[in-house]
Amino acid sequence: MLRDAVRKFATEVVQPKVYAMDEAEQMDPSIIKGLFDQGLMAIETDPDHGGAGASFTSAILVIEELAKVDPSVSVLCDVHNTLVNTVLRKYASQAMKDKYLPQLSTSKLGSFCLSEASSGSDAFAMKTTATKSQDGSYYTLTGSKMWITNSAEAEIFLVFANADPSKGYKGITCFLVEKEMGVKIAKREKKLGIRASSTCTLDFDDIKVPSENVLGEVGKGYKYAIEILNEGRIGIAGQMVGLAQGAFNLSVPYTLQRKQFGTAVGLNQSMQMQFASIQTEIEAARLMTYNAARMKEEGRNFVQQAAMAKWYSSVIAQKASGSAIEWAGGVGFTRETGIEKFWRDSKIGAIYEGTSNIQLQTIAKFITKEHS
Repeated sequence: MLRDAVRKFATEVVQPKVYAMDEAEQMDPSIIKGLFDQGLMAIETDPDHGGAGASFTSAILVIEELAKVDPSVSVLCDVHNTLVNTVLRKYASQAMKDKYLPQLSTSKLGSFCLSEASSGSDAFAMKTTATKSQDGSYYTLTGSKMWITNSAEAEIFLVFANADPSKGYKGITCFLVEKEMGVKIAKREKKLGIRASSTCTLDFDDIKVPSENVLGEVGKGYKYAIEILNEGRIGIAGQMVGLAQGAFNLSVPYTLQRKQFGTAVGLNQSMQMQFASIQTEIEAARLMTYNAARMKEEGRNFVQQAAMAKWYSSVIAQKASGSAIEWAGGVGFTRETGIEKFWRDSKIGAIYEGTSNIQLQTIAKFITKEHS
């Protein structure tokens, strides 16, 4: 039922706006409102805070279905649900949950601010600092963040800053910052893919954040980031699976309609073999993703499975979307069909929320530990 409802929303509401949003490199505000109205922005959040109270797997299904139509909309929903909402649910004080989760459930978009110019894969090399006031009532945030998803439209930001640089990464602390506190967009990136999804550099010029907006414990931000990104990688895997299926679904029907030499292109044996191979690989990536989600829900160690799912799904997303362009020939290479957009969007899967090399390194560490 959930999958069907999301598919209907994606097809009827999102699909007609995909081309225009991609060309304008701008998310249509009505899409964000629609996601909130459909209850898709608080999937795991408790009903007492305005959420659906559904499972983590439900969130992955939503992300996958949206990505079949537009990966930009999918990642907006993904980051809001699997990163922002989850951090609040797991680590925030009850007072903070009561204040902000209802807002994040109904109207205000969230953004997760970790990466910086000097801290990408080495996330804890961050330079942004948080200095506590003498009376202890507030912190002053100074620094900048880069590659921040949802940042142009967000009103609530989870900002990681070092409250005690002398302690290294153990000084990193998470702060909940409201846009009106002084968050500035310094630059909006012009990207190869997921163009409608905003990716910006944010400046924090001596922003004063109340001490009660420390999320969780001071100095535990590094722990929260590591744990939450492991979950987030399953979300990106879901996005990549949906993307791969979306490209496949757009191209294959065209090949079965277009005739060359008196027969449909897609009925040639070589094409049929390619269809079968790619669809099997998409299904394998999907099952890996669902398995990682299942293990997470069961409270088991899912880090290796999340890394495998993200890595493999990103590989298959690029392969499937690239093949889809070739199957459709010249038409697939044009922007009118939307097939090429899936290929452009697929590339980010190997980069954000942990590069492919980081995923492979994580997997290798588990292999080494098991066999040593």
